[in-house]
Amino acid sequence: MVKMAVLTPVESWTSALGDDQWDAVVLVAADLDQIDNPQLAEPIHAARRVDRRVGVDTQLVVAPEAPGGRLILAPTGRLDRDYDDVRRIGEAAARGVARARDAGSVRPLLAVTGIPAQAAFRRAAAVAGLSGLGALWQPLEAREAKGFEHAEPVEAIGLLLSETPGASDEALGWAHAVEAGRRVARDLCGTEPERMTPQKMAEYIRSELTDTDVEVSVVSDRPTLEAEYPLLSAVGRASFAVSRHHPVVVRMSYTPVGPVQRTLLFAGKGVVYDTGGADIKYGGAMAGMSRDKGGAAAVAGFMRTVSVLKPKGLRVVAELGCVRNSIGADSFVSDEILVSHAGTRVRIGNTDAEGRLVLADLLSHLRAVAVEAVAPQVFSVATLTGHSGRAVGPYTVALDNGPARDERVADTLAEAGEWFGEPVEVSRLRREDFDFVVPRTTADDVLSSNTAASVSTPRGHQFPMAFLSIASGLDEHGRDSDRPIPYTHMDIGGSATEGGDWQHGRPTGTPVVALSGAYLVDEDD
Repeated sequence: MVKMAVLTPVESWTSALGDDQWDAVVLVAADLDQIDNPQLAEPIHAARRVDRRVGVDTQLVVAPEAPGGRLILAPTGRLDRDYDDVRRIGEAAARGVARARDAGSVRPLLAVTGIPAQAAFRRAAAVAGLSGLGALWQPLEAREAKGFEHAEPVEAIGLLLSETPGASDEALGWAHAVEAGRRVARDLCGTEPERMTPQKMAEYIRSELTDTDVEVSVVSDRPTLEAEYPLLSAVGRASFAVSRHHPVVVRMSYTPVGPVQRTLLFAGKGVVYDTGGADIKYGGAMAGMSRDKGGAAAVAGFMRTVSVLKPKGLRVVAELGCVRNSIGADSFVSDEILVSHAGTRVRIGNTDAEGRLVLADLLSHLRAVAVEAVAPQVFSVATLTGHSGRAVGPYTVALDNGPARDERVADTLAEAGEWFGEPVEVSRLRREDFDFVVPRTTADDVLSSNTAASVSTPRGHQFPMAFLSIASGLDEHGRDSDRPIPYTHMDIGGSATEGGDWQHGRPTGTPVVALSGAYLVDEDD
């Protein structure tokens, strides 16, 4: 399993400042004037007398009384406006921990102080811990080439419980488990396409879930894939010619001890490289397409967190479609009519709209499980459209079908995202989206896409969910069905990488945090 720094609770300033295991203090605060610890207040005041940027920028102040002589001031900025949220605390913690690391600290102490008492900040401890740990992640290729200790020298982060809202051993344990999952998601999403081929994705996931309560199996033989996942196999048709690029489906399942009260079922898009296929990407648009596996990465990361927290009453089932959309003599092409696992005749409108084909077969398999499951909720998670980023910027989009809207699934995710610093925007599936994919001939049942890019298509991130519902058979499980199945689609096309930079931006691991906040937090907490 991948290594990471340890998040350690520290009870008080007295125990912290007298403990030589720490070699820096990272002080996250909205107002430095509220710091009343004399060992820290005096060096802060001395620095402010000569530098008016102290308290504005993240800075290191020499403080002989602080562990290691290092005091890193990480101001949050204002927290009292309508649009301020807990992310300001997380961002300050991340900057502070990164500055401590760059100064040579390997065991920084993180303190969050002077935070408003509003409910919006009640999860500040978990957010600060998550963000501090998250700031340390370096790409898998760097860790393998240079060694973990060189790439990520920080061994532990102490979090001061007495100063931080919502701090407890339980909150820190939760944050550490969620970061373990988010790290898996970042590794899978962010790693280059030859290091993370479909088979190597499966190997990585197996290694992360070995000796846990999550069962993992892999479907890899071509006859089974073509029979059980025909749309996915069409996407990967040209890749079969290269053995290391063969597609696979990774199945994961967690069953709790005791009765099941809710079942979550996830489909994750794991396109390890998207050339666009026969409708090839051009003009530099292919760079960064190794990140098109962010949905599968996030689902695997969430399963890693589940394996640590072992939630009671919650069953979790997931299928990941790991495939390369290659170019070749055997590439699938627009105008083909393919029959999905659900028996739906799909006319291909554009081979660069491949992710929805992968998801449709996965969702069809999960639908069969959901019909017999206790309180099922089905999800698809994917870097599906550029339109989602154009519509809402750096946020994940969640859309519900009718039964999911009745259960407020997307709203629950949005609320959890607000608490834990990973916002989710709620969008809406409408009749126009189903009209968009109606068949144009009697030869097919649904159209996969139009020929234009999603960013230039009205409702470009909404109508793909209509396709997914029809192609997977989930449209037969709406409110009017004898067996309604809540289904929520999460498009992370704009949120999977920082700054929207698919080639160089850090993968975010979204929506691991929001999902964990919604389903892996004790309701009494």
